[in-house]
Amino acid sequence: MNISLIAAISINKAIGFKNRIPWILSTDLAWFRKNTLNKPVVMGRITYESIGNPLDQRLNIILSHTYLNNDNRIIWVHSINEVLDITESMEETMIIGGGKIYELFLPYANKIYLTHVDINIIGDVFFPNYKSTSWKTVFIEYHRADKKNTHNYRFEILERLK
Repeated sequence: MNISLIAAISINKAIGFKNRIPWILSTDLAWFRKNTLNKPVVMGRITYESIGNPLDQRLNIILSHTYLNNDNRIIWVHSINEVLDITESMEETMIIGGGKIYELFLPYANKIYLTHVDINIIGDVFFPNYKSTSWKTVFIEYHRADKKNTHNYRFEILERLK
């Protein structure tokens, strides 16, 4: 089983402000879709509420102490162990936020997909700190701002060193 975190982060590691992503990057949305499609996605309740509905063509798992609805497209769980049991046979499970969920799963992760957004912003949710000496970059791709992307950004994939 492979646990992967996927996030877009600012220079100061902010990932959100007032339950919103504080930039517009169409290419990042495509990157997110490409890397999460047909995989389980794990999120917290607040992230689910900000998205507004289950993500299509993905097994949606929400880790929360509260149930919001009985949507049969969602699996509600209360613990990391429940997530690990459900996704045990899956090739890769994608952790999609928010900040507390990333922090809980970082010790289990063996891969991180990051979009580094070239902006320093005020945020109220942040990506957790990780030791860069424990990870190696296996992919990096730079992009400039354009009509569909408000800021310069880069995609990076990190793998945990064994």
